[in-house]
Amino acid sequence: MPAEKLEAYYGLPHEVRYCRRCVMSNQRPASTPEFKNTPDRKIRTMNFDDHGVCDSCRYADVKEAIDWKVREEQLLALLDKHRSKDGSYDCIVPGSGGKDSCVQAHVLKYKYGMHPLTVTWPPILYTDIGWKNFRAWLDVGGFDNLSFNQNGKVMRLLTRLSIENLLHPFQTFILGQKNLGPKLALKYGIPLVFYGENEAEYGNPIADNNASLRDKAFHSMQNFDEIRLAGLPIRQIMSEHNVDLADLKAYLPAEASDYDRCPVEVHYLGYYLKWTPQEAYYYAVENTGFEANPFRTEGTYSKYNSLDDKIDGFHYYTTYIKFGIGRTTYDAAQEIRNRHLTREDGVALVKRFDGEFPKKYFQEVMDYIGLAPERFLELCDKFRSPHLWKQEGGEWKLRHPIWQEEQALRAAA
Repeated sequence: MPAEKLEAYYGLPHEVRYCRRCVMSNQRPASTPEFKNTPDRKIRTMNFDDHGVCDSCRYADVKEAIDWKVREEQLLALLDKHRSKDGSYDCIVPGSGGKDSCVQAHVLKYKYGMHPLTVTWPPILYTDIGWKNFRAWLDVGGFDNLSFNQNGKVMRLLTRLSIENLLHPFQTFILGQKNLGPKLALKYGIPLVFYGENEAEYGNPIADNNASLRDKAFHSMQNFDEIRLAGLPIRQIMSEHNVDLADLKAYLPAEASDYDRCPVEVHYLGYYLKWTPQEAYYYAVENTGFEANPFRTEGTYSKYNSLDDKIDGFHYYTTYIKFGIGRTTYDAAQEIRNRHLTREDGVALVKRFDGEFPKKYFQEVMDYIGLAPERFLELCDKFRSPHLWKQEGGEWKLRHPIWQEEQALRAAA
């Protein structure tokens, strides 16, 4: 059957195309639709230009043309405007002690003289190395921290529901992490929130970074019936699982009216300073005691990305199931853009490691969230889009893997 006749879930493009520079495909969502990501709703996907180059690679070109001295001057002007004179907190850095949050906090405090308060939405299940890096961030780096210790019962419920309805194990973490910083900034009257890498690095539309928090907020609880968590209407979760609204508010943004009362700005340090993940890793090691895993991370070849949470591997495995894009694709694409890998090497790594099952913490995670392991595997099969997957010899295979495309291009040349 021709590929265009096969059903494509989530509104994904029927034709699978790969960027001519990196290894990313046009199946990658362009942003994380946290409140609308249900299987029957279309999602935006990454754009390719007329030369077959993806948004992220085009942004890498933009980075090379940026006058970073001018950008730093813009940063200094922003910081001078908000820097406290009495030592009180003047910016918030959300993070859990990964390399990026280590760099953000350290640069702001020790290079630019700011007074950051670090805030943490803890992982669902800390890894040993994740907990060690979190403590080093505070103890070696030298930072104050507020950690939000979630209602574990509700967090486990929402994580399970997110897997059952969206095959999205990370939704609870993403929502908590993105909303905690701005909400605490509102609570304590702190004007700035700093994240690390600009979202355009990964193919999200550049305009998304410039949208105000007010625009992203729920404008009123009058829109309550439109709010969804874990792929379900929020009222349904409350009624079917005996959960109060107060138990769910931690996962929701502040209302727009809150930002009228206390304006808060969110910025990406990677907009002002040239941000390279490998260099961020070395900086974090030298200045905050950050450590890489002693072993290769399941699903990829690297040892220092996304180490904090035992559920990390399931996030990347499920993106492989839904979009044909696993952890190696994300890592290799980024390293190709930063000229640390060739595309040929990236393709070889994707072929070798992408889609590796995260077995190390599988049983522990399933036990923790109350989901039978066999049910998780059934859900993975349910969420495979027919235009991406086929069965051969009783095994699931991608219909259009990147290495086959490469072989065809070489044969044609």
